[in-house]
Amino acid sequence: MTERRMVIAGTGSGVGKTTLTIGLMAALMKKGLTVQGFKCGPDYIDPSYHTAVTKRNSRNLDSWMLTEDLVLDIFSHGSQGADISIIEGVMGFYDGKNPETNEGSTAEISMITKSPVLLVVNCESMARSAAAIVKGFQLFAEGPNIVAVIANKVGSEGHFQLVKKAIEQECHIPVIGYLKRELDIEIPERHLGLIPSMERGELNPFFDQLGTLVSETVDIDSVLALAVAEPLKVNLKSSIFEKKRERVVKIAVAKDSAFNFYYPENLEIMEAKGIEIVYFSPLADEELPEDIDGLYIGGGFPEEFAQNLACNLKSKRSVKLAIEGGLPTLAECGGFMYLTEFIETTDMKKFEMAGVIPGSAHMQKKLAALGYREITGQNANFILEDMSARGHEFHYSTFQALEENVPYAYETIGMRGVNKEGYLLHNLAAGYTHFHFASCAEMVENWMKKCLENRGKHM
Repeated sequence: MTERRMVIAGTGSGVGKTTLTIGLMAALMKKGLTVQGFKCGPDYIDPSYHTAVTKRNSRNLDSWMLTEDLVLDIFSHGSQGADISIIEGVMGFYDGKNPETNEGSTAEISMITKSPVLLVVNCESMARSAAAIVKGFQLFAEGPNIVAVIANKVGSEGHFQLVKKAIEQECHIPVIGYLKRELDIEIPERHLGLIPSMERGELNPFFDQLGTLVSETVDIDSVLALAVAEPLKVNLKSSIFEKKRERVVKIAVAKDSAFNFYYPENLEIMEAKGIEIVYFSPLADEELPEDIDGLYIGGGFPEEFAQNLACNLKSKRSVKLAIEGGLPTLAECGGFMYLTEFIETTDMKKFEMAGVIPGSAHMQKKLAALGYREITGQNANFILEDMSARGHEFHYSTFQALEENVPYAYETIGMRGVNKEGYLLHNLAAGYTHFHFASCAEMVENWMKKCLENRGKHM
């Protein structure tokens, strides 16, 4: 028995991985295939496009935040029922946690999943030199299996043939297609990358057009043939997706265009452990659902919807009263910003938020933080007491607290050293860090325990 899977890797960021990945998914869908998307590393936006085009939840594969067995568990679970799995890489093929190892890189994911690799090369303004780039990637490490090349940003069919001849002669792998320099199609971007798919409205015409463009210049049959691989074995005694118990508590999750940065696994781990999830929308001015035991407000783009969120008094009041009443709450990044007194945008306009946390979030034009984080709880943090988890930060805002002695929620370790961050108040743990619950599933158990304790106090 064999499976089909393929990693779409790039020589660096911005070479066209996402465009090719989405287009390839659309082209495969046109052939009537069931396609499963994955994304290497911590990313919420690219997977939203995978999900929109394939109609299946795209999933992140991260070899720094998670163990190899957990990566394989997520891959195996997500791939069930699919004809082919497409894994989009992150940054350059060998870029990851640090410059000295492959840890956390697309290359490492390709080796863990034993996947063939399709290397995307920006061939603008070069011909034979493209072969030198590909050969360098082939010789850099022994483990990855680079099976083919896509030439991106070529000027013409003639230009492609020059690149193809050079690479195939020197590197002995096929160049199975190209994308033109001018594709006549564009994916809108803003400060965190692409605009999430759920904000784009009806995307099917866009996917159809991109799928047609890719089908015209990429040999889809060769992709399918090269994607054949042996089945993978998962060594975990128990999958993180295996249902552990019936419903124990009910937790509300904020989900709309302002708050939608959630790993599917986080929500599925919650459900497997006995949490019933109910959704609500602060952007639609919805109050918290009735009879909930906890609250989860994830990341997103509250700054892009700050005026609407500021006007939605019912939702803000509902959230504020619940948290001040002791509702066990986790807020990540955008959720953290929403719970402050106000968000100040880059044009110096201030918009009142929920007002739970005494402080404010200030948008800036330069990146404030980016990278992996090892996180431990501070000040008797009810979610991460005496334990640590892994996650990442990626934001353009800074938090300014009103008081000097901030009750920090977390201590984080990243490339730039040790920092205190976030805010702990009532039964609220809030901060910029995005968690992957699979890195420390006990934090979900702690959250549930606090939910049950708080429910007992109010009975």
